[in-house]
Amino acid sequence: MVSMDEERSAEGVKAASLPDVGEAIRGRVKWFDTTRGFGFLVSEDCDGDVLVHYSVLKDHGRRSVPEGAIISCTVVTSDRGLQAGRVLAIDLSEAVPVRPAAPARSADRSDRQALAEDAGPFELVEVKWFNRVKGYGFLNRPSALAQDIFLHMETVRQAGLADLEPGQRFEARIAEGRKGLTAVELRLPA
Repeated sequence: MVSMDEERSAEGVKAASLPDVGEAIRGRVKWFDTTRGFGFLVSEDCDGDVLVHYSVLKDHGRRSVPEGAIISCTVVTSDRGLQAGRVLAIDLSEAVPVRPAAPARSADRSDRQALAEDAGPFELVEVKWFNRVKGYGFLNRPSALAQDIFLHMETVRQAGLADLEPGQRFEARIAEGRKGLTAVELRLPA
């Protein structure tokens, strides 16, 4: 059986460009899809992209990383290529800032106020998915059969929350909007 190092050397790639198992490298996040739970970083320490799965970010209290962040990690080689084995450090100083959404129109604000007046009490909800770039996402009631609850970025901002991850639980006040259920207020569970 030909080892990966021999295979790469045979292809004219220096074996030194492939890190040893567990070797520490430093790379920049190319992209990370919060909904899918993984992304890739590029590094001068090795050839090819390095897969970063959300599970290796847990020790740092994160489920995602922004584009441009610098990650120091150990690397393992799998049948699909290089993968971050353990994250040693995350540097967000060079991360691409999230663009703020355009301010809401006054008609939208008055609708939100009316919805807030008609909303029920706080109840437990779970994030289905949320995309900061698009400015919205959806929640579900953990005990109910899949009726999506719309969540607008403005509601997330008003709650003072930075990032929402799939599966994360919150309490929300929910109202029936023109297009279905809408979360009008959000808070961390008591």
